[in-house]
Amino acid sequence: MNQRDPRYDILFEPVQIGPVTAKNRFYQVPHCNGMGYMRPNTLAAMRGIKAEGGWAVVCTEEVEIHANSDNGSAAEGRLWDDGDIPALAKMTEAVHEHGALAGIELVHGGYSNANNYSRIPPIAPSAISVNSYAPVQARAMTKADIRDFRKWHRQAALRAKEADFDLVYVYAGHSLTLLMHFLSRRFNHRTDEYGGSLENRVRLFREVLEDTKDAVGHRCAVAVRFAVDELLGPKGITSENEGREVVEMLAEIPDLWDVNISEWENDSATSRFEKEGYQEPYIDFVKSLTTKPVVGVGRYTSPDTMVSLIKRGVMDMIGAARPSIADPFLPKKIEEGRVDEIRECIGCNICVAGDWLSVPMRCTQNPTMGEEWRRGWHPERIEPRESDDGVLVVGGGPAGLECALALGKRGYRVILAEESEELGGRVSRESKLPGLAEWGRVRDHRVVMLEKLKNVTLYLGSSLSTEDILEFSADDKFGFSHVFLATGATWRRDGIARENREPIPGLEHVSVLTADDLMLGDSAHGKVVIFDDEHYYMGGVLAEKLRLDGHDVRLVTPAPDISTWTHNTMEQGHIQKKLLELGVELAPHHNLASVHPDAVELSCVFTDRRVRHACDTLVLVTERLPNDDLYRAMRADPEGIAKSGLKTIQCIGDCLAPGIIAAAVHSGHLAAREFEADAPGEVPFLRERVML
Repeated sequence: MNQRDPRYDILFEPVQIGPVTAKNRFYQVPHCNGMGYMRPNTLAAMRGIKAEGGWAVVCTEEVEIHANSDNGSAAEGRLWDDGDIPALAKMTEAVHEHGALAGIELVHGGYSNANNYSRIPPIAPSAISVNSYAPVQARAMTKADIRDFRKWHRQAALRAKEADFDLVYVYAGHSLTLLMHFLSRRFNHRTDEYGGSLENRVRLFREVLEDTKDAVGHRCAVAVRFAVDELLGPKGITSENEGREVVEMLAEIPDLWDVNISEWENDSATSRFEKEGYQEPYIDFVKSLTTKPVVGVGRYTSPDTMVSLIKRGVMDMIGAARPSIADPFLPKKIEEGRVDEIRECIGCNICVAGDWLSVPMRCTQNPTMGEEWRRGWHPERIEPRESDDGVLVVGGGPAGLECALALGKRGYRVILAEESEELGGRVSRESKLPGLAEWGRVRDHRVVMLEKLKNVTLYLGSSLSTEDILEFSADDKFGFSHVFLATGATWRRDGIARENREPIPGLEHVSVLTADDLMLGDSAHGKVVIFDDEHYYMGGVLAEKLRLDGHDVRLVTPAPDISTWTHNTMEQGHIQKKLLELGVELAPHHNLASVHPDAVELSCVFTDRRVRHACDTLVLVTERLPNDDLYRAMRADPEGIAKSGLKTIQCIGDCLAPGIIAAAVHSGHLAAREFEADAPGEVPFLRERVML
């Protein structure tokens, strides 16, 4: 049996937070999830799993305190009145069941919310347009409005106590909250006692803190979440000036400081742009200014780094959102000496996309995320096998690795055959592209876990034909009764995708490469044009790679901006900025109409106005075709299948339907969970219903 490394004992010391005690130093900070008030059962189950996994504090997402702060269609929390208490109490009950503390992040969005549902005019320190493209303006708050806001926050804190929360937040993080709007010179242009000097701009923050302490401080810890640096230099709050001064002014009032940077796209930066611990230089001063516990984040997954942070006095508790999603049992695995089994966050922000899309979040590393209630999936437990049948998985990419691992955990005898000499498939190829190295963790975790399973056999360099599979299935040594085909997909060479439903004419006139060609080592030459009609990360990252290789690169897309779907992962701005800084020519709003010798013809998606650009190498990033030839060949030989004794043949992952890596992992896991299980009903999972 594994034992905890004594070096990590410090991580399991209790921490006093005002009137409550956290059992260790692992703190799941507030994070959005696409569940919120719309899916309370889904939310409670997800947070309960975190508590079971060893997190000492498990917090909500933003929880709106009043209809005056209506975040529209976003599936976040609501505590507008007493009727919202039961849904939130489901979460506290699930968290308390495992001995953890439950925290709630109360929020008023101020001018950040257009209030499209409530239709109440937004409020702000000063009259200002809302921070979206909605034709809505917030009105300047009167003294009566300020009194109302303080009353709403106090009422929400009391309701939170009634829902049995242990920590109540006063939230001034990012520029999404009313309290931050009062703090900021950019938004607060008042000339009364709530504007002007920093002391005046802090006044409401202090008053709300004191109100909350007075209302619930005898029973609940009162935490502050504060963005100490907006990364705007002199235009905003910085950790060197006003951010530091705010902490100095309020140092001993809250029971805990949860500190980070702003905006959300910086606070939750992807691994493509920031590595583990990137926030430390901004928040490391806070601990020296207060005797209260300090929590910080930085996508921490290494227990050695965590220990260092505690010992160096940077923070008292290790905050995590994304690492707690990738592995809800991260604390338990450290505690039980299973550090090598941690599913490390890859920093892709697919979890964040769930919030922006208002659907339950998902995770590339953890396919059970968001499925805890509706499918009954647990990240560490899985139903045992139903039979002694053997299983062959063909393909060692993300879907094949996950399928083989889940089947192996169920106890099935599994053979995983991969035609190349390296496991990982597309993950191994894509992780060699600029900024995507940490995506290799998808492969690494599964390989480590598979090597622990004696009932799983790995065969590399094994390209299997239909005849091979049918022959091996009946072999006494290799015998198996079921086949899962995880043979991936290949990027198209004809340009067919969203904008062009027929092949692009003239492709024979220039050298055409795909993402597969470039990842496998083919070289571009001369002037390069990339046509991106896929709209996720690949077009942008290939432009970066080719520009770094010294090529003259033009990136063309029919979308309004580059890698437009990455707005959902909050990295679109970072991507476009980097490409511009590298000197990549960008051509949004343009389709690739035709190709000519040494040139491409682009057409405006609105006017069809045509323009030609020199092109020696054309890189197409459009759609992918499933590599399902083996599946179709096997299905074409029913007689051979019958003789072999095979019972089932199933495609999974990109071989079934090309998509993102998270979808491939989920597909492999779903196939393994459902293997030999009872057939699902018409809707294969539970749904949250509105009861009338």
